[in-house]
Amino acid sequence: MEECEALASFFNETCIQIVLSNPRRKGEIKKISLRPVIISEGLYFQQTSYIGTKVFHKNLSRDQAVEKTEQALRKEFKQCQIITETEMVVILSNKRGEFSFRTKERQTERKQGDMEHNRKKKYILEEGTPVPFLKDLGIMTAEGKIVRSKYDKYKQINRFLEFVEDILPELPQGREITLLDFGCGKSYLTFAVYYYLKVLKQYDLRVIGLDLKEDVIEHCNYLKEKYGYEKLQFLKGDIASYQGVDKADMVITLHACDTATDYALEKAVTWGAKVILSVPCCQHELNNQIKNNMLRPVLKYGIIKERMAALLTDAMRAEYLESRGYRTQLLEFIDMEHTPKNILIRGIFHGKAADNREQIKEIEEFFHISPTLGKLLDKGNCV
Repeated sequence: MEECEALASFFNETCIQIVLSNPRRKGEIKKISLRPVIISEGLYFQQTSYIGTKVFHKNLSRDQAVEKTEQALRKEFKQCQIITETEMVVILSNKRGEFSFRTKERQTERKQGDMEHNRKKKYILEEGTPVPFLKDLGIMTAEGKIVRSKYDKYKQINRFLEFVEDILPELPQGREITLLDFGCGKSYLTFAVYYYLKVLKQYDLRVIGLDLKEDVIEHCNYLKEKYGYEKLQFLKGDIASYQGVDKADMVITLHACDTATDYALEKAVTWGAKVILSVPCCQHELNNQIKNNMLRPVLKYGIIKERMAALLTDAMRAEYLESRGYRTQLLEFIDMEHTPKNILIRGIFHGKAADNREQIKEIEEFFHISPTLGKLLDKGNCV
């Protein structure tokens, strides 16, 4: 009881972060972190669980957070680190689930207001700072304010730039970087990535945006000339037949429709791209193929079949990339309330192919599917 009361005493407004780590058994769950947040004037704790390559978030009441932490520390984890405004506490849990506490005084203090759950988020492209292409593409006013109807698009752009920021250590140094954006459309993202890497980060960068709409390409080329973006180029063309380069360092796609994403991923693998960031769009291919007698009672519901097919499509894409030497993750791109197309495929090439081709074949046979990416990679003998 004393242990429980001691643990519970840290769950208050002075707490900064709680991290459960060192799992007792090898498995999917790696760690759990909690931080206090103020929601509607009440104290809650935002729980972040790291399971495999995925991250899950959940808000817990104080009592729920205390109970979850106590149970996890007794059964799932060996260690818990608690950081407050004044001290750092390490709790160790032995095989019998008994706790030992170690406390160290902290010198730094947290600024007031850090707990506000709905505090203004700091974006890479900040509101209030005019950005030329955001203004010309109708997202921002001349004064730097975000147009209300375009706020979701503004958040999408910044979210994607956060993923770009994460992979900066993977990009080559000391030479020009080649980046391709397939299905660039109005090129919100193409301009944003160029602006971030070339203008703000000063990378030696060449960017090519490809799309089928001639009027859109003409307008984008007009804008890039207007801004003096010499190493940004927009071309009219089809992803599948594009042969403009024989090597690329990074390939990105945002909402390339259906199998267009597969052709972009195949190009990236063929060119040996170090980084792939892809947010797929509508996915019809496997929805038309998927068939399994065992799952017939489930698949007869159209909406369930559609969603299963979409998730299976992206999971298979990730596995194909793994089999070609990419360390691949499927990540939440942006909240579902802003767009249902919220999965981002992140692939980092490290050269060690996963031994999963037999498993891929079994899945294809189980669901009676033949995904485009798998066929393209096999046809091109991409290793």
